Amino acid sequence: MADQPTKPTQASLNKKAAQTTSYKPSGVSATGRNARSFAIRLWSVRNARFLEWFYARFADAFLMLHPMWKAVGYARAEAPVKFVEKHVKGFLFDCRMCGQCVLSSTGMSCPMNCPKQLRNGPCGGVRANGNCEVEPDMPCVWVQAWSGANKMKGRDNILNVQKPVDQSLRETSSWLRVTANAAAEREAAANPGTAQ
Repeated sequence: MADQPTKPTQASLNKKAAQTTSYKPSGVSATGRNARSFAIRLWSVRNARFLEWFYARFADAFLMLHPMWKAVGYARAEAPVKFVEKHVKGFLFDCRMCGQCVLSSTGMSCPMNCPKQLRNGPCGGVRANGNCEVEPDMPCVWVQAWSGANKMKGRDNILNVQKPVDQSLRETSSWLRVTANAAAEREAAANPGTAQ
């Protein structure tokens, strides 16, 4: 009996397939989380007002650096800026680098942490204790988003309907994209006759 090979289970086949697949829809799973990341995310939500203030100053500073980004080239700046962004936002918000950051609209609670990746509010399965129906030990991202948004000056931004995630922007810097768009809008406003 010991000489017979064991038949692989479905779980072992799934695990093997997951190791060879480069794309993970959300990078989120109950086994991949720990209490520390929850604690830091919850700190970010509790301090949403301060982070909103800080981010506004940070965005202004990044926009002032637009001539430098333009001289270096936004494409060449992408890799180092993405590296910093991924680690800073990953630590504070458990960021998934979707490339379309909406933290300022969602109370500093990243909606990409929702196992269902809902971008416009909670599903109908939020538990009575405010936790996720898919991951019962995790506080619902959208319950936290409403809590954080209520602390912010731009609290009504949570009511804005978010576009679906553009997967082609995954693993790109939203900091640089927002800066480039703001610079283009500023230049268009300064030179209204040149816009086509």
